[in-house]
This record gives sequence, structure tokens and C-alpha cells, in this order.
Amino acid sequence: MMRSLFSGVSGLRNHQFRMDVIGNNVANVNTVAFKSGRVAFKEGFAQLLQGATRPPGEQGGTNPIQIGLGSAIGSVDTLFAQGNLETTGLNTDVAIQGDAFFVMRKGAQQFYTRSGNFQLDAQGRLVSPTNGFVVQGRMAVDGVLQEGITDISLPFGQKVSARATTTTRLTGNLDSSAPAFSGPFNAANRALATNRDSYQSVSIGVHDALGNKTDLKIWMWKTADNQWDWEVDETSLPAGTTLGASTPGDANASRGRLTFDPVTGLLSGSVTTANDAVASPTYVGTGPQPAIVLNHPGGTSQSISLDLGAGPVGGTLAGSLSGITQFAGENNAVLRDQDGFQSGTLQDFTIDRTGTITGSFTNGTTLTLGQITLADFNNPSGLLRVGDNMFSASSNSGGAVLGYALSGSQSMITSGALEMSNVDLAQEFTAMIVAQRGFQANSRVITNSDEMLSEVVNLKR
Repeated sequence: MMRSLFSGVSGLRNHQFRMDVIGNNVANVNTVAFKSGRVAFKEGFAQLLQGATRPPGEQGGTNPIQIGLGSAIGSVDTLFAQGNLETTGLNTDVAIQGDAFFVMRKGAQQFYTRSGNFQLDAQGRLVSPTNGFVVQGRMAVDGVLQEGITDISLPFGQKVSARATTTTRLTGNLDSSAPAFSGPFNAANRALATNRDSYQSVSIGVHDALGNKTDLKIWMWKTADNQWDWEVDETSLPAGTTLGASTPGDANASRGRLTFDPVTGLLSGSVTTANDAVASPTYVGTGPQPAIVLNHPGGTSQSISLDLGAGPVGGTLAGSLSGITQFAGENNAVLRDQDGFQSGTLQDFTIDRTGTITGSFTNGTTLTLGQITLADFNNPSGLLRVGDNMFSASSNSGGAVLGYALSGSQSMITSGALEMSNVDLAQEFTAMIVAQRGFQANSRVITNSDEMLSEVVNLKR
């Protein structure tokens, strides 16, 4: 009779424990990236009253006789099901779609979290606002991601050095129906020209190693059918800047000739440069990308490759529609996509789905700054909760497998959003009713056992 009392007490205790877990789930229904818990009961110790017997001869055997002594807590499982994503619009808010975790550092210790509501501290480090743990990842130097896991640091005011222009691209179309330009091509003849379609000017701003901007202007004029000459306008260059002279066979020149295929309208096998050391240039050499040499004050020299969209194919040159072409129609050739820029200061940043952080600078350029590291575990349910939405590895979780979103980890990062709690209120309220009724039934067992004991005591009055 006393066994039923202890069984009832164990049932009360365990259902109270389950109610505690349910209460914690409900309390964290709006906690960022909270993972709900689930209680599983197990049968307690069973007392053996009679053992099993083997069948003797033609008679049957007997089963063991046992009486259970209540229930116990089997496990409290953490359910790592994906929570819904909520858009916030903050670039420091990131959410994981998948099973991975963010890696956080506190001193020499590593912790893991699904909560991505990060902020920048006074040193520009990306941290968790609840405890100041620092987000881990790899940083970039001059836009190149480096090896090794370290703190993600994005200090505003960080500068990017100027880059000299090394390439500019000539694209667009030259009018094949235009008449050839008559006479030497110079400013006086251009002013007297009756057909404006015979020549075209293109320009673009290029930068030297210190970021100084130079207006590079090129004239192109038709000299014969399917043939156009080009020349850099030296008068457009700043004072003290001159054009580099070339020698026969040298690809560095300030003049050149473009020859087009009469059938395809694309550049054909004679993109030539000129010997500009003589008054009447002699066109020599063949190359897909002639270069323009600028001699700056102070003795520095800069070579800018003029990409014409032509490349070697089978030992000859072949143009492409993405480069300069010659078809009937207006002249719309342009210089574009130069790769130089001035010095700039970090102004803003974005995070893409791979966790790569790209900085936007005041000079209009973008540069890779770093990448957030993710951690995967063989058994996430084995992680230990340590508070503040953080977890630590345990002996049964396995070690953290570090990687990056969509590279080493199958998870993906969403910027400007947060993962919400995965608590299902309808399910929790249902479990609450079950726990309440279970508690009530076990209390009734205790009450009835007490009444039975009372009857025994009253047998002798």
C-alpha cells in the first residue's frame, strides 16, 4: 500500500518538472532563436515479486511478477527545429537557415548561438548585445580573405588605399557607313569637317597610384573601309603629364589602328599600334590589347591596357560583340569600366547569404572585409545551455565542425532578419493540459492511498 504513495509522489514530481519545462518554453515564446525543450518520462524501478519459470514438461511456464515503483525523468530534449524568420532591416541582424550555429568568443572559450541580433562595439567588433561575446570569422586584407579564425572587426573610418587604373574597356559601335575622314586628323580639320560621323571621341576618368584623377580622351576616325585609327588627346591631360613614346614593335603607344572584318563587323587579325616617334605614324605590331603609357610629374609611369574585346583564337585575333564593333548605325563607342579609384573611408557594409561582409567606401568602391564562421555538430541536442541564448559543447555533442555558409556548411545566412523562437503555443498549451491532468490523477492516487491506510488504522477501534 505504501508503494502506491511513492508512485503517486514520483508522478507528481515528474509532472511538475514537465510543467516547469512548458513554463520555460512559454516564457521564451518571443526570445530570439530560442529552442524549445521537451520532457520524456521513463518507468522507474520495478520490484520483482516472483521470477519467471521455465515450462516443466507438458505444463506451461509462468511469467515474472513485478510491481512498478513510479516514474522518473528520462530526458529533457532540446528541439532544434527551424524557427520562423522575421525581417528587421538592420544589416547587423543575421539569421541562419539550416542547422549551424554562430561561433562566439569569450576570452579563450568558444560558445555557440543561433541568435543573430548582433551589434558593433566601440572597437568596431561584431558582438552579442546580451553579453558582449565576439562573433568569430575570417578577415580580409585588401579584399582577399585570409586563413585563420579571429574576431570580426568592422571599424568605421577604416580606409582603403587608392588604386591606379590598369585597364579600361572600349565598347560600343563605329558606323560602317560613315565616309572616311579627309586630310590629316587634327583640331583644325575637325572644325572644318562636313560629316561628323567620320570621327568619334570617347573619354573616361582614370586614377594614378595616389588616386589623382586624369581625364583620358581618345579620338577615333575612319581612314578607309573597315579601318579606323585612334589617338590619345594629349591636350586633355593635366599639366606635366605626357604620353609615353613607343618604339616599333612596342605595344605601348598613343596611337593605333583598328581593322574590322567586312562580314562579321568584329575586330579581325590586325589590331596594330603606331610608332609615334615620327610625325606620320607607322603602324607596327599586332596585339589584342594595346596599352597607353602616361608619364606623370615626379617620374612615375602608368600603363593602362585598352581592352578592345579581342583575344587570340587559333593564332589570330578575333573580336567579340562585347567589345568594339563596326556596323551600320550611329557612333556610340564609349570607354567604360576602368579599375582604378581614389582613397576612401568605410561607410557601410552588407552581409550576403554566404556570410561574406562587403564594405562600401566613400569613393564608391566595395571591398570584401570578412566572412562569418559557422559551426555544425553531429549531435546538436547534446549541447549545454549556458544562458544568454548561448550553448557550449559537451562530451556527447561532438566537436564543432567549423566552416562557412554554403561552403563547408549546408546552412545559409539571411541578412536583415532574425530567427524567432520555435515554440508552438498551441502545442505547449495542449501539453500543459496533459501535465495538469497527469498531476491531478497522481494526486488522486495519493489521496486514495491515504484513505486506504486510514481504513487499516481504523480496523481496531
